[in-house]
Amino acid sequence: MQSDPTAESRKKDHIELAFESQIQASQIDSRFYYEPLLSAHPQEKPLPFQFLGKTMYSPLWVSSMTGGTKLANIINQNLAKLCNEYSLGMGLGSCRALLDSNEHLPDFDVRKWIGNQPFYANLGIAQVEKLVENRQVFKIKNLLEKLQADGLIIHVNPMQEWLQPEGDRLQYSPLETIKKLFQSLDTKFIVKEVGQGMGYESLKSLLTLPLEAIDFAANGGTNFARLELFRSDPIRQESYLPLSYIGHSAEQMVHFTNQIMESSFDIACKQIIISGGIKNFLDGYYLMSKLNLPSIYGQASAFLKYAKESYELLQQYTETQIKGLALAKAFLKVT
Repeated sequence: MQSDPTAESRKKDHIELAFESQIQASQIDSRFYYEPLLSAHPQEKPLPFQFLGKTMYSPLWVSSMTGGTKLANIINQNLAKLCNEYSLGMGLGSCRALLDSNEHLPDFDVRKWIGNQPFYANLGIAQVEKLVENRQVFKIKNLLEKLQADGLIIHVNPMQEWLQPEGDRLQYSPLETIKKLFQSLDTKFIVKEVGQGMGYESLKSLLTLPLEAIDFAANGGTNFARLELFRSDPIRQESYLPLSYIGHSAEQMVHFTNQIMESSFDIACKQIIISGGIKNFLDGYYLMSKLNLPSIYGQASAFLKYAKESYELLQQYTETQIKGLALAKAFLKVT
């Protein structure tokens, strides 16, 4: 009996792919030392950990995506089922449509699918500002109750609102509005940007608030300010285009956060969702290793790509991320 029945075909593959598989020195990922002698292959079942007050098995966050489309129902259901199966966390896209109507509620009402995993509703700072000023914060409370959400994500997007043809104009600084909301509503809050990230001073102001987490939504992924600019007229596109290049990468924001942690400031928020330009598990592993706060990493477009197609493809993608992360932890040391 042949001891290795795949040997012949495997060796043939090696010969045919030898030249194609060569890489250049410039392609080597210098963020890591590869240490092949120091670990066995990782076990199949990841170890549980606590984040956002819930048990998770993999540090992946399904970042907030757009809502209110015909595809939202199946996308949100697939993502919620995925989070339940793999013990991940999820933020919904903007829930603005649910503030005054239940017409689109079935598209967002996925608590039964996600089980007890972290699950957050989402509103923009412009909507929050109006609700606070009009003394209608009860609408946010009602929103959280009908979705059975753990809390609220506030997306802070002044640049997007300015560049959006139909955008709102903020009357107060987002920080002032967030502090007012804290005084009016007792729930868990996450604050995020929408693809341009935040600088040192903004991060410092948020880290001193009792937020459940900060979601970076850094520059490097989908930039919603730039997206809105492409929807505008040619003159505005040409004039405002330089603004779309302004922002901070996730790596920069990790550095800012560590600097703030090393200062004498009183830090109240102690959990971070690293998102924005996270292309794969290597990016997530590297940045989580660099950050001096408990963290997970978030992706949006990668999950969306497969959630639109089928649940099976979404499962396959997620498993590669989880297993790849485990492999990285076993054999890669961050430089």
